[in-house]
Amino acid sequence: MTQEDQKAMKTVGCITNLAAAVAHIMGIAPPLQAQEPLTALEEAAPFGGHCAQRVLLYHPDAVALWLYQRYPQMLSAVSDRAKFFAPLRSVLPPVTPVCFSSMYTGAAPQVHGVTTYTKPVVQTDTLFDVLLRAGKKPAIVSTQNDSMSLLFLQRDMDYIICPTVEECNEKAQDLIRRDEHDFIAVYNGDYDAAMHRYSPEGAEALQALAANARAFAALWDTAVQVWRGRRAMVGFCTDHGCHEIDGGLGSHGLDMPQDMEIAHFYGFLPENGNSCSDTW
Repeated sequence: MTQEDQKAMKTVGCITNLAAAVAHIMGIAPPLQAQEPLTALEEAAPFGGHCAQRVLLYHPDAVALWLYQRYPQMLSAVSDRAKFFAPLRSVLPPVTPVCFSSMYTGAAPQVHGVTTYTKPVVQTDTLFDVLLRAGKKPAIVSTQNDSMSLLFLQRDMDYIICPTVEECNEKAQDLIRRDEHDFIAVYNGDYDAAMHRYSPEGAEALQALAANARAFAALWDTAVQVWRGRRAMVGFCTDHGCHEIDGGLGSHGLDMPQDMEIAHFYGFLPENGNSCSDTW
């Protein structure tokens, strides 16, 4: 990536635009309160009027746009596979439960009600709800007590909650190989934890970022093998960014570019098949 490319990066949408776009790509109606879709993502899906049969969204925590701009080589395993790059805006405040609530409802925090760092069960219509109404089978794979393990409970779907990030990724690999789910969400919070404890650019944090890239690459490679013959989308979808505070530690939660501008990547596995029958 050249310096000119880095300077030219502008956000193309908000994380509230993702839920409707994913729903449309899968041929189902979006969540009831979802904002307009990320049309650039819909247009990038090379399915020729057909719908995606499988979607996997990998959620590393706190991968800021500036982080990708500064260390593009650390995410090359992601960008080499998922070639559609979407610099997006987060929501205020840019903290994990607020962000994932907005990402999966498609709604602003004032609409879905998660406006602070709390983890209630989201009552607003979500992407998981519309998947279930359409007869699809979704699953969440997350570490214990993290936002993705708590916000979307009380749905008739599969929750795989693990004590470690490594076990989460092993379970996600197993779900792909079993090929029983239409939609899989995988959460890894190790970069966020490391940047809070050390610093956003500390050795420990960058090691975690590199581990996120390897985890995504491994999930992608397995999906390519198992989902051969299916139309699929695999995304690298973070929630918010981060910045350095006094003492060199990392934090987030402010209305500033470092926290609000984030890096998303999407890749597609186009195959022939039946067209979508659902409309929106």
